[in-house]
Amino acid sequence: MRDWALGRPLLDLDVVLSEPEAAARAFARRSGGSPFPLSERHGAWRVALDEGRTVDFTPLPRTIEEDLATRDFTLNAIAKRVGSDEIVDPYDGRGDLGAKRLRAVSDSVFQDDPLRLLRGPRLEDELGLRLEPETEALLRRDAALVRRPSGERILGELRRLSFEGFRRLDELGLLAPLHGSLARLAHADRLEHPDYRLVVVFGDELERLPISNELRRFTRTLVAAQRPEPDPRGLHRFRRSTEPWAHEALAFLGATDLYQPLQAARRSEPKQPLVRGGELGLPPGPEVGRLLEEIAEERAAGTISSKEEALEYARQHAGSVRGDR
Repeated sequence: MRDWALGRPLLDLDVVLSEPEAAARAFARRSGGSPFPLSERHGAWRVALDEGRTVDFTPLPRTIEEDLATRDFTLNAIAKRVGSDEIVDPYDGRGDLGAKRLRAVSDSVFQDDPLRLLRGPRLEDELGLRLEPETEALLRRDAALVRRPSGERILGELRRLSFEGFRRLDELGLLAPLHGSLARLAHADRLEHPDYRLVVVFGDELERLPISNELRRFTRTLVAAQRPEPDPRGLHRFRRSTEPWAHEALAFLGATDLYQPLQAARRSEPKQPLVRGGELGLPPGPEVGRLLEEIAEERAAGTISSKEEALEYARQHAGSVRGDR
């Protein structure tokens, strides 16, 4: 009901009723969605729809008012009776929305589910709200609980924060317990991408969380990156160690002056190599790969430009290891 009250697209709906499974299966048949149990312990079911939309069906123990009393913030404790225009809003959540105020339903909301410690600042960040003083005091009181939720749930909230959202986490004493820091913000360029923001704030500490292999590679690439020399050879070496994330690596290093040279290097990159491994006259193995990499670098630096020059380079350097690498 929060997004409905704000006029935002409804992506996630919660329906509370006496028989969640039957209702979820019936809704799935009508909507073409996919039903599955969300919580066997609590009897909740979810129907996944297209475009990432979901509808959750959860048991209603007794009354809707008792159900709303278990929610986190008053703006999330608003309900509409299905089939009528009746709004149930026992905590004046609509009033808080109008005042851009984030207010806890009870004094124990953060103790009941510590993930709410992150959800509060995230809602501030996304909706332009502000924790009201008493709720902020409760959050600061319980800030030490911020690491209790599962890593997957923590990561889900962190991915939705902007850089200003991370500043707010730090201000509330929630960032340091998660091993995050704002130190890199002083020089890193602010690209608006959730994975990039995570690496800027957490660096290699991000690997404490259950991140994907792709995000792990992204993190390690950016953390290991070093500012390149602003010449063709330096940019080639930088790209070889950071692509496809060379632009993000420059942003992480604060090397914004190299954006244009990097783009120029990308545009001018030849579509085909001068030679292929089978043309070097060497048995397959690491030596072939090393020579092909060196030939590509010399081509980028402008010292060789033809197949004949590439083959001559290979003849001269086969079996040697360059000391300037």
